[in-house]
Amino acid sequence: MVSNLSNVTSKALTKHDFFQIILNQFPTEYVVHAFGYGSGVFQQANKSSIKSMVDIILVVNDSEKFHSENLIRNNNHYSFLKYFGPGVLKKVQENYGSKMYFNTHIPMDDLNVTLKYGIINRQHFLSDLLDWQHLYVAGRLHKPVFTFHKLTNYELSAAIHLNLTSAVHAALLLLPEHFSEYDLLSTITNLSYSGDFRMTFGENKNKIDNIVQGQLEQFRLLYSPIVNSLQSYCYLPKDCITNKNGSQDMSPLARQHHLNKLPYEPQCRIVQYWNHQYRTNQDTEDVLGAVAHDPDVNIIVENALRQIVASSSIRQSIKGIATAGLFKSVVYSYNKVQKMMGK
Repeated sequence: MVSNLSNVTSKALTKHDFFQIILNQFPTEYVVHAFGYGSGVFQQANKSSIKSMVDIILVVNDSEKFHSENLIRNNNHYSFLKYFGPGVLKKVQENYGSKMYFNTHIPMDDLNVTLKYGIINRQHFLSDLLDWQHLYVAGRLHKPVFTFHKLTNYELSAAIHLNLTSAVHAALLLLPEHFSEYDLLSTITNLSYSGDFRMTFGENKNKIDNIVQGQLEQFRLLYSPIVNSLQSYCYLPKDCITNKNGSQDMSPLARQHHLNKLPYEPQCRIVQYWNHQYRTNQDTEDVLGAVAHDPDVNIIVENALRQIVASSSIRQSIKGIATAGLFKSVVYSYNKVQKMMGK
C-alpha cells in the first residue's frame, strides 16, 4: 500500500496508476481534465508529521450529470445536501463561492490515503484561468500539479499556459528591480494566498517557503520557458537561486506592458481603485497607463489581488461547511491548525 504519494513511484504503483485507481471511482465520462496538487501529492520541505490528504480537482463538462451519477456511485461522499438531489448540488457548486464543490475526508482504504476532491464545470475552470475572477483554481495551477487525466483540447491547454504567463507578469509587477529566482517563484506562489484569511490562522506560517523549496525543479519546468520569452523585460540567470542577480526593466513602458497582460478581474479592481481614489471616470487603457507611472504600482496591484483572494477564500470556506458537513469541517480545520503548529 502507498501511504506517501510524493514517493509513490518507488512503490508497487506508479503515481499515474495510483491516480487512475482513484479516477475510476468516479463517472469519468463527464471528466475532461483532472489533476492532483498540494502536499499529499508533492513533497514539501519541513513537512509536518501529520498524514497529508490527497487533493484532486475534477473538471467536468456537465456538473448536474456528474453529481447525479456520482450520487449513485459514491453517495456517502456527500453531506446532507445530497438529499436535495443533483440539481441543488449543481446550484450550490456553480452559484456560490468559487464555483467549486468539494467532498472531503473520503477514506480510500485500499490505497491507505484520505481523499479530498473538488468538482468544477469546464467553463468556470476556463473563466478563472483566463480572468482570475476568483483566483482559486487558477491559483492552484500556479504551482506544480500532477495531471492524470486530460482530453486533447487546445482551449484548455492554452488557458492553462496563459494562467502561468499571467502569474509571471503579476509577480514582476510586485518585485523590485533586482531579485532572485527564489523571489520570483515565492512571489508567484503567494499570489493566491495573499489575502486568504486562513493564512492568518489555520495554515503553516512557512507554507510558501515549504512549497517552493520542496518543488524547485517542478517550478523551473513551469516557468523557465515563460521567463525566457520575456527577455526584453527581465533577465534571470541560471545561477541566482538566492542571489539577487536577476533584474527587470522598471520603466513605465515595461510596467504598462505587464499591467496590460494582467487578467480581466485584477485590471477591473485596479481601475475601480484608481477612479475612486482620484475621483475620475477613466477607461481601462488610460488608468493602466497612469498606474504604470505611479511609484506605488506594486502596492496597487497587490491590493487588487488581495481583494480577489480574500473574497473567494471567505465565501468558499463558508460554502465548505455545507458541502463537507459540520463534523468534517471541524476535523479539517483541526488538522490545518495542527499543521500550522508543526505537529
